[in-house]
Amino acid sequence: MENDSGFYAPLTYSEWLTWAGLGLLFLVAAWFAFVFLSTRQRPGTVPAAPSGRPSDPSGLKQEYLRRIDAVAVDAAAGRVSARASHQELSLLIRSFVRDIAGIDAPRMTLAELHRQGIPAAALAISSLYPAEFGPEPRDTEPRDSVAAAADTAREVVRAWN
Repeated sequence: MENDSGFYAPLTYSEWLTWAGLGLLFLVAAWFAFVFLSTRQRPGTVPAAPSGRPSDPSGLKQEYLRRIDAVAVDAAAGRVSARASHQELSLLIRSFVRDIAGIDAPRMTLAELHRQGIPAAALAISSLYPAEFGPEPRDTEPRDSVAAAADTAREVVRAWN
């Protein structure tokens, strides 16, 4: 009888599979390094700051005045509630400040707006707060309050230098 112990020696893999695996690992590591390094800001470079002034401030003012008028007309026609109208007017004032001065006013609190040195806009926005966040106005108040708020917003836009 032959010596049959049932043990077989392990098979060896070809060397090229080992080198192929190491090569793939190297390629993946190189790709991650390339992506990481190519997306980082270079030291000494400063990102371009947005210019503080738009190219056509009078055109921008006219556009915002038109948008304020549209909010007032929608509120007067009853298509939009007084609260939504006040919120839209507040957003228009904040967006106007961002577009004309480069100040990120839509994301600022009222206290931050006061610290930015834009008192007219901060005062106008603070005057809109009660109608934005308070109880819903009565029957005759909405048209009058939205009209007054629209006048305040128009004054901020017109008075901007």
